[in-house]
Order: sequence, then C-alpha cells, then structure tokens
Amino acid sequence: MKIIVSHDVDHIKPWEHTVDFIIPKYWARTFIEFGLGYIRLTEVLRRAWNFLSNKWNNIEQLSKFDKMQDIPSTFFVAVAKGGGISYSLRDSIEKIEYLKRMGLLVGIHGIEFDDFSKIKREYDLFGKIYGFRCYGIRMHNLKVSEMTLQFLDNTGYLFDSTIPALRNPYKIGKMWEFPVTLMDGWVFYKNSRFQNQTLSQAKETTKKILNMAINKNLKFFTLLFHDRYFSHCFNSWMEWYIWLIRFLKDNKFEFINYLEAIKELERNNERYLDNK
Repeated sequence: MKIIVSHDVDHIKPWEHTVDFIIPKYWARTFIEFGLGYIRLTEVLRRAWNFLSNKWNNIEQLSKFDKMQDIPSTFFVAVAKGGGISYSLRDSIEKIEYLKRMGLLVGIHGIEFDDFSKIKREYDLFGKIYGFRCYGIRMHNLKVSEMTLQFLDNTGYLFDSTIPALRNPYKIGKMWEFPVTLMDGWVFYKNSRFQNQTLSQAKETTKKILNMAINKNLKFFTLLFHDRYFSHCFNSWMEWYIWLIRFLKDNKFEFINYLEAIKELERNNERYLDNK
C-alpha cells in the first residue's frame, strides 16, 4: 500500500473573516476544548498570539517538514471564495508560487461543485496562475452533488480527491477519483464539532483505519492533513501528523504523489479495479 499525502489550505489570515462567523466559532471551539481539558492554557495563549499576528496558515513550516522527510505532498489551494474560505486571490497566488518553488504539486481547493461554468472558471483561473494545466482538485468540505464528478471530468481534470471512502482509486470518464482514506478531523472529532479525542486515542483510531485499508488490499491510501494544524497552537494535531509520518516510514510504507500514482494505475488498470 502506497501513501498519498495531501493538505488543504482553508485559511491564510484570521482577518479574512471580518464578514462571516468563522472568528467567533473559532474562539467558541477554543474555550470549549480548553474547558473540557483537551487543550492546555499554553495553546489558548498561542492561538491568541497567532490571531493578533494575523496568521492562520502554516504552509511554509509544513512544506519544509514534508521536504525534509522526503514526502511528495500535494497542497490544495483555493482561487475562489465560499464555504468559509475567504482569502484573497493575491494571497492564493503567493502561496501557489511558494509551493511551486518548493517543487510540490498544487491543486485547486474547489468551491463550486454544482455549476459547470463556475467550475470551469476556477479551472481556467488556476491554470493561468500555475502556468500550465491544473491536474487535480479537492472540493472544500468534501462537498459534492450528483453531477460534481462528471462536471470535473468534463472540465479536464486528471484527478479528483474528494470522496471519503476505503476504496482504491477508480475512474469517472477519463478522470481518476482518489478517495480520501484518512483525514485529521476524523480522528480528533468523535460525533462532535470540537476536539474530544486525546492524542493517544487518535493514534489508536489511525492504526485501526490503516489496518482496515491493508485488509481491504488497498493499493493507495490518501491522507488529508490541514496545514493550519501544523502548529503548537494545535499541539495534539501536529504531534499526530509527525507521529503518523514517522510511523509509516518505520513500517516501510512508500510515499507517492497523485501524478505518479496515476502512472501506475494506467500501467496496471485492470489490477486496481477491485474498488467496492
């Protein structure tokens, strides 16, 4: 089983959110988690400092960590606003250019999911920024309609990675769908909108999901970790990601990005079609 590591960029600066409810929700979540004992006072204070410093992303720190660990990760960056994403196109371009310089694959963090013309507009805009074809997309909040995947295929995407499932990749027309196998929030939230799992509980849940994937004979395992959490403001989350990367490396898992995975899939199309 080969591991695909991906990161969603949901926020860049807290002051993007002056016209929505993200900031009050953020602080409500912080004080609930602190009150329940899942985060410490030091984390609350660090979150306050980051907030005052107008910094809600850790793209640079996370990309450097991945490069040091030889992880060919993919970052999904939005070029439109919606669903709680409010960063400017200027900030988006800056982050895309930085990730290109780091030699990492960048895809669209899609906003539009049920309007073909708007999906195509995001695709074309990203292509102009990126400098060449946009290869892949992940919908923000994993949001889809009955037509989303068909629209993405018709737009010209090589791959999508939105559908949550313990499945091998499969084709929608000419486009490959890489299901999200494991996401950070799934192991730290249990029937909740705030953290209610400890680091050790998150690790145990992670091991169970990995074993389920191995037992299902998955050839590719897609991990989603949000860059925002690679910070001591979210200590358990950051420690979980660092532990997971080292755990996977210690257990001899190979890391691969979406484009290399597609090359393998195209060479071995029949072998990977056991998807249910």
